[in-house]
Amino acid sequence: MTPERLALCVGLGFAFGIIPSLGTTTILCTFTAFLCRLNLAAMLAANYLVYPIQLALLIPFIRGGEWLFGAEPLNLSTESIRQMMRDDLLKTVVSLAPTMIHALLVWLSVAPVVVALIFFVMKPLLRKLRLERLALES
Repeated sequence: MTPERLALCVGLGFAFGIIPSLGTTTILCTFTAFLCRLNLAAMLAANYLVYPIQLALLIPFIRGGEWLFGAEPLNLSTESIRQMMRDDLLKTVVSLAPTMIHALLVWLSVAPVVVALIFFVMKPLLRKLRLERLALES
């Protein structure tokens, strides 16, 4: 695998890893890896490493979507969400759908920048590591 393709795998794995939609990252990485003929293991490693960041960015993505689309801010306390789910799960899912779509749209605007930054930072580092490895093998 070339340093460029490996850097792309890591960048995509990271970007998919921070998507504000829990439980979808592995599927997205797998689909993208097979579609683009990328290294699934590298993508999933990056994806799983950023899981804590995904959790940390969930609320900022939601708040960013509310701000961007002028939506009414939701009470996102654990207790209020638990109560909403106890009262009416289907109504909760339906009422949270626009919020999650807004958060995904914010993520879509951030993800290409994340991939590009990681790609352009990692590519020269991976090239250097590859050259050093080749020199050691010679």
